[in-house]
Amino acid sequence: MRKLFPVLAAVTAIVFATTPFLIANAPYESTMLLIQKIFYYHVPSWVAMYCGLGVCAVGSVLYLFKDSRAGDRYAEAAAELIVVFAGNGLISGPLWARKAWGVWWQWDARLTIALLVWLIFVAYLMVRKYGGPGSEKLAAAVGIFGAAVSPFLYFSVTIWRTIHPPTSVVPDIIENPKGMAAPLLVSMLAFVLLFVLLLNLRVRLAERQDALDDLYLTLED
Repeated sequence: MRKLFPVLAAVTAIVFATTPFLIANAPYESTMLLIQKIFYYHVPSWVAMYCGLGVCAVGSVLYLFKDSRAGDRYAEAAAELIVVFAGNGLISGPLWARKAWGVWWQWDARLTIALLVWLIFVAYLMVRKYGGPGSEKLAAAVGIFGAAVSPFLYFSVTIWRTIHPPTSVVPDIIENPKGMAAPLLVSMLAFVLLFVLLLNLRVRLAERQDALDDLYLTLED
């Protein structure tokens, strides 16, 4: 992966540079007009967040039950990225909602659970930093819990009454393009590539931190 990293970085940069032009040329939505184009960054932020949830859950399980240090490194890196991408979604959402709904925030099911998931992974990072000895195991349990909550986030608009658009919006746009499918798909690809890029950078940093810690322990012995 290290040999492919420069290629990944270049591809990510190219895809991200392409998205503004595609979004600018995408047609306006009939009722929300220009403000709807936040959609092309709002939805991909959550797609990247879900990628992080998957990685954090798998890494946490491997660390909790197999004591895999590599799994722990991936889980921690993914948790940090979950906070970043979910935070971006929580910021871009109200900017869109203020124009579309007339309010910045509604305590409906999807928005509330989205905030809850973000707070769970903020707690994950705080547990790791301030939890003391054994905090990594506790954080792994928090990561698994956060991933277990995520299906409720996805299906919340189906289970409960909510003003948030249904999950069928994205498939409908992809199946009935009208000029919106390409910008959305390219933007989603850009955010996923960025997630993979940042994940690898963070894991490499964690590997070097672990190697340095092992060296200190060896010298002390």
